Amino acid sequence: MTITITAFERSPDRGRGMARDMRVRWALEEAGLPYQVRLLSFAQMKQPGYLASQPFGQIPAYEEDGLALFESGAIILHIGDRHGGLWPADLHGRARATAWMFAALNTVEPPILEWEMPKYLERNESWYEARMPLLDSRVKQRLSELSHWLGDRDWLEGDFSAGDLLMVTVLRRLTGSGLLELYPNLPPYIARAEQRPAYQRAFADQLAVFNKSEQTA
Repeated sequence: MTITITAFERSPDRGRGMARDMRVRWALEEAGLPYQVRLLSFAQMKQPGYLASQPFGQIPAYEEDGLALFESGAIILHIGDRHGGLWPADLHGRARATAWMFAALNTVEPPILEWEMPKYLERNESWYEARMPLLDSRVKQRLSELSHWLGDRDWLEGDFSAGDLLMVTVLRRLTGSGLLELYPNLPPYIARAEQRPAYQRAFADQLAVFNKSEQTA
């Protein structure tokens, strides 16, 4: 059995661990699974062969033993179900961890992306300055709710789980914005996750791809 995932040949995140293959790399490291990485250009991501396994031409895609998967959340769910390392031992804990996976992707990430994208793509629009306070307030609402739940816990539900993995990768998109620091328990929560050996291995591997691409540019 060989696990293969896809990743950017030249990542737009410049090796900061924001690209979504980082989520899958981290999950595989937590599960103790070896894997291969197939690097793709933006042009290759739109070719029919790749679209046959990733209909939207994005990364990551995942292949294992004849199974082709797309969407980072679904891939991580599969890794946890088939290989372990990402779930609490009891069924109720597993269900709660799954709920936090969905919360990270469906409740917390959308307002962060809505806040983030205009900064890159629409900063010169006439409405930009007027709209950003509203987008700020939506992110702050979600961060406040998350911070209240987390309280003085180390993790969202007992031990570290796939729910924490996805939540931390979502929150890291706000690094340097000053928003996380408004909630004193969130930066230490992220730091605890970043200190995990599995995270550090995944981050180093993704950064190495970027460094190599810079050297050959």
